[in-house]
Amino acid sequence: MKQIALSGAMVVALTCAAAAQQGPGLTAPQREGQRLFTQHCGVCHLKILINVPAPNGPALSNKVFENGAEASVKARIADGSPNMPGYKLMFEPAQIDAIVDYLKTVNPPPPPAAPVRR
Repeated sequence: MKQIALSGAMVVALTCAAAAQQGPGLTAPQREGQRLFTQHCGVCHLKILINVPAPNGPALSNKVFENGAEASVKARIADGSPNMPGYKLMFEPAQIDAIVDYLKTVNPPPPPAAPVRR
C-alpha cells in the first residue's frame, strides 16, 4: 500500500515539476511532448522535491539546442547513451519530435542560491 501511495505522490510531483517548466500557450504537440517527458524522462531529468539531491540526468531546457543540436538530441532520445536508455522501440518519431518541441519551450533552471552564512 505504501508503494502505491509513494508512486502516486511521485507522479503528482513530476507533473507539477513539468507544469512549472511549461512555457505559456503550448501547442498540442508540445503538450504531448510535455506529457511524454514527464512520464518517461522526468524521473531522471526533473528535480521533484526540494530536499532531494539533484536528478540523475542533466536538467534539460532550450539551452540544449544551442549550436543546432536538434538532430543530436533526437538521436540521444532514440538511441540512448551509456547512462540513459534509448526509446526508439517505445516512441514513434513523431513522439520524439513532440518531446523536442516541448523542450524548446523550457527555460533553464535558475542557478542555485548561495548558501546562507550564519
